[in-house]
Amino acid sequence: MAGMADIKLDFRNTFSSISLLKMTEIFGRMQPMQIMEICGSDPDIRKDLLKVLPEASYDMLGNEEEVGQDFFKVRIRKRIV
Repeated sequence: MAGMADIKLDFRNTFSSISLLKMTEIFGRMQPMQIMEICGSDPDIRKDLLKVLPEASYDMLGNEEEVGQDFFKVRIRKRIV
């Protein structure tokens, strides 16, 4: 995934509800056009990650599993509202 993330969150080995709460808190403080990269290993987090954010508030830049690794990366950019 090209480009640098402004904010990187690593949720590997964390509880999903706490991770989702932290992500929404940080996303709310982000400036428009900033990019957030989220790494995680819990399949429930990956499934629910973007359900907690309003769809009109972000653009999906990438969603991939790390080959040979046991985690995923999701990159989103906050939209100008």
